Amino acid sequence: MPDAEADTGADTEADCEDTADLPLPPDLTGAFAPYGPVGADRAPGAADPLDGVADWGPINTAAGVLQLVPVLPARDLSLVTTWMNDPVVDAFWLLAGPPERTAAHLERQLIGDGRSMPCLGMLDGLPMSYWEIYRADLDPLARHYPSRLHDTGLHVLIGNAEDRGRGVGAALLRAVAELVLRHRPRCQRVVAEPDVRNVASLAAFRAAGFRKADEVVLPEKRAALMLRDR
Repeated sequence: MPDAEADTGADTEADCEDTADLPLPPDLTGAFAPYGPVGADRAPGAADPLDGVADWGPINTAAGVLQLVPVLPARDLSLVTTWMNDPVVDAFWLLAGPPERTAAHLERQLIGDGRSMPCLGMLDGLPMSYWEIYRADLDPLARHYPSRLHDTGLHVLIGNAEDRGRGVGAALLRAVAELVLRHRPRCQRVVAEPDVRNVASLAAFRAAGFRKADEVVLPEKRAALMLRDR
Protein backbone atom coordinates (compact mmCIF):
# COMPACT_ATOMS: atom_id res chain seq x y z
CA MET A 1 0.00 0.00 0.00
CA PRO A 2 2.31 2.71 -1.16
CA ASP A 3 1.64 5.44 1.40
CA ALA A 4 3.61 7.83 1.66
CA GLU A 5 11.64 15.28 4.22
CA ALA A 6 13.26 19.08 6.38
CA ASP A 7 15.28 22.40 6.12
CA THR A 8 16.45 24.57 9.00
CA GLY A 9 15.94 28.20 8.26
CA ALA A 10 17.25 28.99 4.79
CA ASP A 11 14.37 27.75 2.66
CA THR A 12 11.50 30.07 1.77
CA GLU A 13 8.21 29.75 -0.04
CA ALA A 14 10.22 30.03 -3.25
CA ASP A 15 11.25 26.45 -2.59
CA CYS A 16 7.64 25.29 -3.05
CA GLU A 17 8.08 24.26 -6.64
CA ASP A 18 7.74 21.20 -8.77
CA THR A 19 11.19 19.59 -8.85
CA ALA A 20 10.18 16.19 -10.16
CA ASP A 21 12.48 16.54 -13.16
CA LEU A 22 15.46 17.92 -11.28
CA PRO A 23 18.51 16.03 -12.61
CA LEU A 24 21.04 14.51 -10.28
CA PRO A 25 24.60 13.31 -10.96
CA PRO A 26 24.65 9.78 -12.38
CA ASP A 27 26.94 8.42 -9.64
CA LEU A 28 24.26 8.63 -6.92
CA THR A 29 23.56 4.93 -6.66
CA GLY A 30 21.54 3.29 -3.87
CA ALA A 31 23.23 2.16 -0.65
CA PHE A 32 23.21 -1.46 0.40
CA ALA A 33 23.84 -3.06 3.80
CA PRO A 34 23.43 -6.46 5.45
CA TYR A 35 21.33 -6.71 8.60
CA GLY A 36 22.99 -4.50 11.16
CA PRO A 37 24.45 -0.98 11.45
CA VAL A 38 26.56 -0.81 8.31
CA GLY A 39 27.25 2.45 6.48
CA ALA A 40 26.34 3.28 2.91
CA ASP A 41 28.69 2.11 0.15
CA ARG A 42 29.46 5.50 -1.41
CA ALA A 43 32.60 7.18 -2.60
CA PRO A 44 33.92 9.76 -0.12
CA GLY A 45 32.28 13.11 -0.84
CA ALA A 46 29.60 11.68 -3.10
CA ALA A 47 26.26 13.44 -2.78
CA ASP A 48 23.34 11.47 -1.37
CA PRO A 49 19.79 12.67 -2.01
CA LEU A 50 18.59 10.97 1.19
CA ASP A 51 21.50 11.71 3.54
CA GLY A 52 22.61 8.16 4.24
CA VAL A 53 19.56 6.09 5.18
CA ALA A 54 21.86 3.10 5.79
CA ASP A 55 23.60 5.05 8.58
CA TRP A 56 20.54 6.34 10.42
CA GLY A 57 20.76 3.64 13.08
CA PRO A 58 18.09 2.28 15.43
CA ILE A 59 15.27 4.12 17.16
CA ASN A 60 13.13 3.08 20.11
CA THR A 61 9.40 2.74 19.50
CA ALA A 62 6.45 1.59 21.56
CA ALA A 63 6.62 -1.69 19.63
CA GLY A 64 10.37 -2.31 20.02
CA VAL A 65 13.67 -1.14 18.53
CA LEU A 66 13.31 -0.27 14.84
CA GLN A 67 16.10 0.00 12.28
CA LEU A 68 15.86 0.60 8.55
CA VAL A 69 18.18 -1.66 6.55
CA PRO A 70 18.51 -1.11 2.79
CA VAL A 71 17.22 -4.05 0.76
CA LEU A 72 19.65 -6.54 -0.74
CA PRO A 73 17.76 -8.48 -3.44
CA ALA A 74 20.02 -11.53 -3.10
CA ARG A 75 19.08 -11.73 0.56
CA ASP A 76 15.60 -10.21 0.72
CA LEU A 77 13.78 -10.88 -2.56
CA SER A 78 11.95 -13.99 -1.38
CA LEU A 79 10.67 -12.29 1.78
CA VAL A 80 9.52 -9.10 0.03
CA THR A 81 7.86 -11.16 -2.71
CA THR A 82 5.95 -13.13 -0.08
CA TRP A 83 4.69 -9.90 1.47
CA MET A 84 3.69 -8.47 -1.91
CA ASN A 85 1.57 -11.56 -2.56
CA ASP A 86 -0.48 -11.10 0.60
CA PRO A 87 -3.95 -10.08 -0.68
CA VAL A 88 -4.21 -7.32 1.96
CA VAL A 89 -0.93 -5.82 0.71
CA ASP A 90 -1.64 -6.38 -2.98
CA ALA A 91 -4.93 -4.49 -2.75
CA PHE A 92 -2.90 -1.27 -2.59
CA TRP A 93 0.61 -2.13 -3.81
CA LEU A 94 -0.56 -4.06 -6.89
CA LEU A 95 2.67 -6.07 -7.09
CA ALA A 96 1.47 -9.64 -6.56
CA GLY A 97 3.09 -12.18 -8.87
CA PRO A 98 6.39 -13.98 -9.36
CA PRO A 99 9.66 -12.85 -7.79
CA GLU A 100 10.68 -11.26 -11.09
CA ARG A 101 7.94 -8.67 -10.66
CA THR A 102 9.12 -7.69 -7.19
CA ALA A 103 12.74 -7.75 -8.38
CA ALA A 104 11.94 -5.30 -11.18
CA HIS A 105 10.25 -2.96 -8.69
CA LEU A 106 13.29 -3.03 -6.41
CA GLU A 107 15.79 -2.74 -9.26
CA ARG A 108 14.24 0.49 -10.53
CA GLN A 109 15.19 2.07 -7.22
CA LEU A 110 18.51 0.34 -6.59
CA ILE A 111 20.02 1.17 -9.96
CA GLY A 112 18.74 4.74 -9.86
CA ASP A 113 20.38 7.89 -8.54
CA GLY A 114 19.53 7.34 -4.90
CA ARG A 115 16.36 9.43 -4.70
CA SER A 116 14.40 6.37 -3.48
CA MET A 117 15.68 3.73 -1.05
CA PRO A 118 13.85 0.43 -0.42
CA CYS A 119 14.42 -0.83 3.12
CA LEU A 120 13.44 -3.58 5.48
CA GLY A 121 12.07 -2.46 8.81
CA MET A 122 13.91 -4.55 11.43
CA LEU A 123 11.98 -4.67 14.71
CA ASP A 124 14.08 -6.04 17.57
CA GLY A 125 16.35 -7.54 14.92
CA LEU A 126 13.67 -9.26 12.85
CA PRO A 127 12.41 -8.07 9.43
CA MET A 128 8.70 -7.30 9.67
CA SER A 129 7.99 -4.35 7.34
CA TYR A 130 9.03 -2.90 4.00
CA TRP A 131 9.69 0.84 3.49
CA GLU A 132 10.49 3.13 0.63
CA ILE A 133 12.11 6.39 1.72
CA TYR A 134 12.08 8.75 -1.23
CA ARG A 135 12.59 12.36 -2.26
CA ALA A 136 9.01 13.46 -2.81
CA ASP A 137 10.20 16.72 -4.37
CA LEU A 138 12.06 14.73 -7.04
CA ASP A 139 9.22 12.26 -7.60
CA PRO A 140 6.33 12.54 -10.08
CA LEU A 141 4.17 13.13 -6.99
CA ALA A 142 5.61 16.67 -6.90
CA ARG A 143 3.54 17.53 -9.98
CA HIS A 144 0.37 16.96 -7.97
CA TYR A 145 0.93 19.14 -4.90
CA PRO A 146 2.90 22.30 -3.96
CA SER A 147 6.10 20.46 -3.14
CA ARG A 148 8.97 21.97 -1.21
CA LEU A 149 12.66 21.31 -1.69
CA HIS A 150 13.74 18.25 0.33
CA ASP A 151 10.22 16.95 1.04
CA THR A 152 10.71 13.28 1.96
CA GLY A 153 8.10 10.64 1.20
CA LEU A 154 7.26 7.34 2.88
CA HIS A 155 5.72 4.17 1.51
CA VAL A 156 5.22 1.32 3.97
CA LEU A 157 3.73 -2.12 4.30
CA ILE A 158 3.53 -4.27 7.41
CA GLY A 159 4.53 -7.75 6.33
CA ASN A 160 3.17 -9.82 9.19
CA ALA A 161 -0.59 -10.00 9.62
CA GLU A 162 -0.23 -10.28 13.41
CA ASP A 163 1.41 -6.84 13.49
CA ARG A 164 -1.53 -5.13 11.79
CA GLY A 165 -4.47 -3.49 13.49
CA ARG A 166 -2.92 -3.08 16.95
CA GLY A 167 -1.07 0.21 16.72
CA VAL A 168 2.27 -1.12 15.51
CA GLY A 169 2.03 0.70 12.18
CA ALA A 170 1.40 4.06 13.83
CA ALA A 171 4.33 3.56 16.21
CA LEU A 172 6.65 2.72 13.34
CA LEU A 173 5.43 5.61 11.17
CA ARG A 174 6.01 8.07 14.00
CA ALA A 175 9.53 6.68 14.52
CA VAL A 176 10.49 6.74 10.84
CA ALA A 177 9.22 10.31 10.47
CA GLU A 178 11.42 11.22 13.45
CA LEU A 179 14.39 9.50 11.82
CA VAL A 180 13.84 11.47 8.63
CA LEU A 181 13.63 14.81 10.42
CA ARG A 182 16.60 13.97 12.68
CA HIS A 183 18.96 12.90 9.89
CA ARG A 184 17.75 15.18 7.07
CA PRO A 185 18.20 18.68 8.52
CA ARG A 186 17.19 20.34 5.23
CA CYS A 187 13.84 18.58 5.24
CA GLN A 188 10.93 20.48 6.75
CA ARG A 189 8.18 17.90 6.31
CA VAL A 190 7.49 14.23 5.69
CA VAL A 191 4.95 13.35 2.99
CA ALA A 192 2.73 10.34 2.40
CA GLU A 193 0.03 9.60 -0.17
CA PRO A 194 -2.06 6.59 0.90
CA ASP A 195 -5.05 5.52 -1.14
CA VAL A 196 -8.17 7.24 0.20
CA ARG A 197 -9.81 3.80 0.43
CA ASN A 198 -7.12 2.52 2.80
CA VAL A 199 -8.88 3.40 6.02
CA ALA A 200 -6.44 1.53 8.24
CA SER A 201 -3.45 3.30 6.71
CA LEU A 202 -5.07 6.73 7.03
CA ALA A 203 -5.78 6.06 10.70
CA ALA A 204 -2.17 4.97 11.29
CA PHE A 205 -0.76 8.11 9.68
CA ARG A 206 -3.05 10.34 11.75
CA ALA A 207 -2.07 8.50 14.93
CA ALA A 208 1.59 9.03 13.96
CA GLY A 209 1.15 12.82 13.84
CA PHE A 210 0.41 13.34 10.15
CA ARG A 211 -2.40 15.62 8.98
CA LYS A 212 -4.48 15.35 5.83
CA ALA A 213 -3.68 18.40 3.69
CA ASP A 214 -5.57 17.51 0.52
CA GLU A 215 -6.70 14.77 -1.84
CA VAL A 216 -4.84 14.32 -5.12
CA VAL A 217 -5.63 12.26 -8.20
CA LEU A 218 -2.59 10.20 -9.17
CA PRO A 219 -2.34 7.93 -12.22
CA GLU A 220 -2.95 4.79 -10.14
CA LYS A 221 -5.23 6.06 -7.33
CA ARG A 222 -6.96 8.88 -5.54
CA ALA A 223 -4.65 9.66 -2.63
CA ALA A 224 -4.85 11.50 0.65
CA LEU A 225 -1.91 13.90 0.92
CA MET A 226 -0.64 13.39 4.47
CA LEU A 227 1.98 15.75 5.93
CA ARG A 228 4.02 15.77 9.10
CA ASP A 229 5.80 19.08 9.70
CA ARG A 230 9.05 19.53 11.57
